[in-house]
This record gives sequence, C-alpha cells and structure tokens, in this order.
Amino acid sequence: TKKSKEKKVGTDRLNKKEPQHSQKSKSNSSAPRALFQFSLDRIPRSREVRQSWISSVVTTLYSVLYSLPLTYKRKPDLILCNGPGTCVPVCLSAFLLGLLRIKRTIIVYVESICRVETLSLSGKILYYFSDYFIVQWPDLKKKYPKSVYLGRIV
Repeated sequence: TKKSKEKKVGTDRLNKKEPQHSQKSKSNSSAPRALFQFSLDRIPRSREVRQSWISSVVTTLYSVLYSLPLTYKRKPDLILCNGPGTCVPVCLSAFLLGLLRIKRTIIVYVESICRVETLSLSGKILYYFSDYFIVQWPDLKKKYPKSVYLGRIV
C-alpha cells in the first residue's frame, strides 16, 4: 500500500481542512481504502506575510529545528516541493541529515510558473541545496545553469 506523508504549516488554516476533504473524495472511488492512508505533520511557518526579514531569520531557524526530528522520523527518500517558503525548513533539515550521513534524501524543487525572470526567495535558497532544480521558463535556465527546463509543468 502507498502511504502519503504530508507536512503542513501550523498557521495555515486552509490546509487544516484539506486532507479531510481529499480523503473523503477519494474514499468514494473503487480503489482499495489502504491506498489513501496518509499522516499529517504540522510545522511552524518560516515566515508570516509582512513579517520583517530580521525576525524571519529566527522563525525560519525555529522551523528548521522543529522539522529536523520530523524529517529524521520519516526519513523520506524524496522531497518534491514547488515553492512556498514552508518547504525550505523541511528541505534544509533533510539536507542536514544527508550531511550527517543519517539519511540521503533526493530534493526536487519546482520553481513557480510565475517566476519568469528571477527566482523566488525559496528558489534562491534551495537552488544550492536541491538535487534537481526545475524551472518553467527558458530564460531562467540560461541564468541558472544547474536548473532543468522541462517547459511548463505546474
């Protein structure tokens, strides 16, 4: 059976209801119920909207430290993320576990299709830590040679 493991942000009220909704809609299908099991972990948000840059360093560090035991517990083989700053602490904690030779996780980051000329802040950080960095515009591929351009995928 496949077991989906999701990390959600603690202050994001919309995401608190999402897994229940998606579980309900999937349970009506003819697929075996075991295919749709998941676990839900909440992490503190790295940075709130309009939060100062200086205080966001502290909250991001807190989020990384909070994510580290969760990432250690889950030991994911792959992290696929697509942009929100909440993915940065999880990716950094997985990267740290790899540096410590505890668990090597492949990190794949997909930059937002909205980012045509420059990278998002998450992209600027994870460009250096991801194994695969996917952009959706050819100009970004030219600016960031490590990136992979696959066209518009998200």
